[in-house]
Amino acid sequence: MKRAMKQSTLILILNGISILTLLYMVYSLFLYSSVSSRLTEANEDRFALTYNANRFMNGSAYLTNEVRAFAATGSQEHYDNYWNEINVLKNRDQGVAALQEIGITKEEQLMIDEMSALSNQLVPLEEEAMKEVQAGESEKAVEYVYGEEYSTSIAQINALKEQFLAALDVRSLDQVEAMEREAGFIRLRMILALVMVSFIQLLNMIITRIQIMRPVIAVKNQMGEISQGNLSAAFSLEANTSEIGMLVNSIHETRRELKKYIKDIDYILAQMAQGNMNLTVGEDYRGEFLPIQNAMKQILDSLNGALMGINSTAERVSMESEHMASDAQTLSSGSVEQAAAVQELSASIQDISRQVDSTSKDADNAKTLSEESSAHLQVCDEKMGALTEAMADISRSSNQIGGIIKTIEDIALQTKILALNASVEAARAGGEAGKSFAVVANEVQSLANKSSASAQDITELIENSMRLVSYGETLSTDTTQALSEVISSAEKSAEMVERIAASAVEQAQSLKQLTLGMEQISEVVQTNAATAEKSAASARELNQQADELRLSVQQFKLRERGRR
Repeated sequence: MKRAMKQSTLILILNGISILTLLYMVYSLFLYSSVSSRLTEANEDRFALTYNANRFMNGSAYLTNEVRAFAATGSQEHYDNYWNEINVLKNRDQGVAALQEIGITKEEQLMIDEMSALSNQLVPLEEEAMKEVQAGESEKAVEYVYGEEYSTSIAQINALKEQFLAALDVRSLDQVEAMEREAGFIRLRMILALVMVSFIQLLNMIITRIQIMRPVIAVKNQMGEISQGNLSAAFSLEANTSEIGMLVNSIHETRRELKKYIKDIDYILAQMAQGNMNLTVGEDYRGEFLPIQNAMKQILDSLNGALMGINSTAERVSMESEHMASDAQTLSSGSVEQAAAVQELSASIQDISRQVDSTSKDADNAKTLSEESSAHLQVCDEKMGALTEAMADISRSSNQIGGIIKTIEDIALQTKILALNASVEAARAGGEAGKSFAVVANEVQSLANKSSASAQDITELIENSMRLVSYGETLSTDTTQALSEVISSAEKSAEMVERIAASAVEQAQSLKQLTLGMEQISEVVQTNAATAEKSAASARELNQQADELRLSVQQFKLRERGRR
């Protein structure tokens, strides 16, 4: 079966990716909210920094304007405004404190300190100018606040103000822009995540439609065809290891099984309709089809049993009627022939009676000859017994001769040993005596060799004689046994001849009684002939009806006997 990913696993993976992407979107949303909050806060800080920087600068410029106005006009209002700013409003100090609270860099703090230092340098000049105004010296007061030193300090302070505002604006703008870029990147990621979720959901819908809905619809249609009994409808889906694939495999298996059952049942019923009862129901039925299998087996068994019984009965009836017709015909013709045969049989019996008398006389003569042959065979048996005993005596004598030959061989061996010792002693003696002793030793050795050779020749001759004696003993034993069997057979023959003679006498008497009975048989044969004619006609009619029944049953092809 083709391997494939399960639809539940694929959908689980896609939904898992979608959930993770949605979680990432939620996380990005929180990040975006945080960045938006910080961006709002940064914009507020930027505004506050600008506001407080302008407050600090405006406070310093306000002091300058008021002191110059007081110097020029001598109006007490400007004097009061000046000290109200210094002692009550304190815009410069509060602006610096607010800037420091919001957060400024070291460079910006240095510029504030520098501006504060320049402002502090102007305080003595402003105080002198106000004293001059109060003293009535307005021109001197104007020189103080409009003089080169004062104007130079003011110009430096204004330059620092512009530089401070520019640096503060650039820094706060950079922070805002960085946060805006971060917010834009988060928005982009959220959009991409949303696009990805949409794509996955679209892919999920497509996969669900292609891999689930379409196969399910095809399975529904196929099951509808199966429910309508159409098992050959096109079904292009292939089985695999997924859930739908396993369902498709089950449908294919169901179709195959149903087709197999229907084909088997159709074949069996068609064969039964054609008269073929020699069928076997398959053994691979399953589930709810098992009762059908059992029912078909029972039907076939019952029909085979019934038709087999009818066929067997028809065959027996046909056979018996045929036999009856044949026997009746034979009896009819035989009865006609018996009458003539009885006449001839009666004459033959008289001839047999004369032959039996002659046979009785020959049997008496054979009995006498048999008794004489038995007496002669008894004498032969006694002679063969004596011959057997003689052969046994010869065998025992041969065994004794063998012992003597063994003694001769031992003597020859001892002689060889003596000759060897003599040779050794001759070698030790040396000289003339040794030579004479050696000659004697050689002669003894030669004598021992000749004795050994003669003993061996005698042994061979004796062994041949013993074999011949043993063979003769065996022959005499077999001959004696054969004669005993011949004698026993002769005795049995004599007894049989005697019984034959007695039987011949009895047969002669029986033949006389048989002649009387043949006359009675002749009368009965005439009556049987008439009855046989009627039986032959009835048997022919029964045979014809039995053939018709047998032909009707033979239209069915039945099982062999004993087969299931």
